[in-house]
Amino acid sequence: MKPKVVYKPISSPEGIEDHVVYMGRLQNNARRYYQCALVIAILVTVLFCLMAAQLLLFPLLCTSSTEKSVSPDNSCSDPCSLVLVESIPEGLEYSSNATINPSVYQSWKRLLSQAQSSVDIASFYWTLTNKDTHTNHSSASQGEEILQEMMKLKQRGVRLRVAVNPSGSKAKDADIDALRDSGAEVRVVNLPHLTSGVLHTKFWVVDGKHIYIGSANMDWRSLTQVKELGTAVYNCTCLAQDLGKIFDAYWVLGQDNATIPSPWPDTFSTTYNKETPLEVSLNSTASLVYLSSSPPPLTAKGRTDDIDSILSVIDDAKKFVYISVMDYTPTEEFSKPRRYWPAIDNHLRKAVYERHVTVRLLISCWGNTKPNMFPFLQSLAALQSNKSHYDIEVKIFVVPASEEQKHIPFARVNHNKYMVTDRVAYIGKYIAACIK
Repeated sequence: MKPKVVYKPISSPEGIEDHVVYMGRLQNNARRYYQCALVIAILVTVLFCLMAAQLLLFPLLCTSSTEKSVSPDNSCSDPCSLVLVESIPEGLEYSSNATINPSVYQSWKRLLSQAQSSVDIASFYWTLTNKDTHTNHSSASQGEEILQEMMKLKQRGVRLRVAVNPSGSKAKDADIDALRDSGAEVRVVNLPHLTSGVLHTKFWVVDGKHIYIGSANMDWRSLTQVKELGTAVYNCTCLAQDLGKIFDAYWVLGQDNATIPSPWPDTFSTTYNKETPLEVSLNSTASLVYLSSSPPPLTAKGRTDDIDSILSVIDDAKKFVYISVMDYTPTEEFSKPRRYWPAIDNHLRKAVYERHVTVRLLISCWGNTKPNMFPFLQSLAALQSNKSHYDIEVKIFVVPASEEQKHIPFARVNHNKYMVTDRVAYIGKYIAACIK
């Protein structure tokens, strides 16, 4: 039997034309689709290549660049000379075998005599004469001589710039007024307004190559009636120019209606810090040095904050930490309300407990010492016992005074601010030099 075949009539010419048109449209749509798909594929490939470059190539380039910024060429070829200087109050006698350093007065005289083009001084206040302190004491002569030498700088063609904290009283500006009259440039840095703090710094930069950093104020008593310690560094352009950046920041903030930049321009930044200190020869000895500063709003890029510097010096100690300061209280003394601030205290205890580091504290006691300091010191001293084997000792430094000396206001005190470990020396006030 033959299968049944079903035949369909052939479409009319009009139907064929419609079918051809329809197929053409499908082909065009397909072509567009494949074109879009091809474009998308190309874009995806390009993006993939860019991402691969970003992930693989660019990190290598960035790492190279970062390494240069983090580990710059911080070596200095200057033949730097460092001298420890101190003020020993009149009548305070050391044993015959004690090391006696040049005086702060001698270092200031030397810096002024060597100045050829510029002297920049950052200071808390100025009382270099008997008139300033309403006294009549012969030991003020050294301070008065320093002031007279400064007033002659303009005649020698030396530019004198002074950045100073507000005195709060016109009666306390006699030295500043005398300097202005002699041709010095003076700017009052109103940190009480800018940060609610004070400009407590004490340093000099001379000719962009010599510096002084220390605890001594621009005060005749700091030369003859108060125990002070500092350092003078000569022929060290690298370090002096870095300290000059800190002075320049104060100078900017001493302008009328000044505000604190955030961030500070790159001209104020540094590459010398606790991670990448300056490699320099000090007294023909290879050393690592950097300058720290505070408060943080005044710290430009790259600069180590003071507290970070202090804590790192303590943490770096392997054998001992020796500290001499005027006051020791783990509190924010001038905050309202007062706050407990144990950062330094905790790190000292940690050094004693965890690493068996020997700690020695030499703390001042004078007429203005606050009684609340002693419980904190006793707490530290209590760590040492025959059973604990913790080696920590606290001593109180009292500067003796004659009946005449007792009448000199705010004198006869150990005003040192320094720390020495088996690896580092930290010297200064709010500016510090660390030397490994």
